[in-house]
Amino acid sequence: MLQTASFILMVRPAGFGYNAETADNNTFQHNETSISATNISKKAVEEFDAFVKLLREKNIDVTVVEDSATPVKPDAVFPNNWFCTLPDGKLIVFPMFAANRREEKRDDILQQITHDFSVSDVEDWSEYEADNFFLEGTGSMIFDHANKTVYACISPRTHKALFERFAKTHHYKPIIFSAKDENDVPIYHTNVMMHIGESYAVVCLDAIKNETEKIYIAQTLREAGHEIIPISFEQMNAFAGNMIQVRNKFGEPFTILSKTGFDSLTLEQKYILSVHTNLLPVNISTIETIGGGSARCMIAEIFLERKMF
Repeated sequence: MLQTASFILMVRPAGFGYNAETADNNTFQHNETSISATNISKKAVEEFDAFVKLLREKNIDVTVVEDSATPVKPDAVFPNNWFCTLPDGKLIVFPMFAANRREEKRDDILQQITHDFSVSDVEDWSEYEADNFFLEGTGSMIFDHANKTVYACISPRTHKALFERFAKTHHYKPIIFSAKDENDVPIYHTNVMMHIGESYAVVCLDAIKNETEKIYIAQTLREAGHEIIPISFEQMNAFAGNMIQVRNKFGEPFTILSKTGFDSLTLEQKYILSVHTNLLPVNISTIETIGGGSARCMIAEIFLERKMF
């Protein structure tokens, strides 16, 4: 089973901006009041378009969907939180913490995926929103598909029992842990402090304060064949943990991360990563600063077989 996808989907933002509804538990967000909302939105589109251009220059197969203008959805550029696909052909919709982010769920995007790719089943877990149980896709969960293991740090956006139920339903081994930043604030999404590639793992082990959990996670990753590349709190805050590995049309591996995250890495970390993959930094400083999510959050992997027409 492949760990990396060869097809990805991204949503070109129409109303990107600071989302006050998510700011309470996302310490990575920053409200930049010195720039107008119009200019922030414009800059986000420019960053997005340059990002997609770079991906296509590297022969990475990306489907771009236009965000709908209404209702305004400040975080639509982060589609990985509301849906994901699995290598067994399933397309899954998730319960979202913020009410205004639930507007991002669009039937036309799901229909486009099922039209273009072979989907074995569509599951919608949104009913749990009524119970305030949330599980925000590959923001909440880090999948090791090859080893049928899935990791999650518990937060207001990642409900422990719901995560366990999801893992059991899809026959993944759940690994649950607590993760907090340097100020002892719970980390809102697992994917800002952890990334798993085919043969390596990037993780902020310092964020896992419980020594037993820390040792267990490191041991599990190593036993699965991943070389661990630890990152510091400072590097995590620069989005160095928010990476994603994909393969292009020729099967070449690329690990995508923001330029901010890339610049925070040491020469040794870059060298170790380069042994495993091709690093592809992208400049998305406006999106990651205002939105509190970075390169990985902008990409929804399509682990499905493309239909031949």
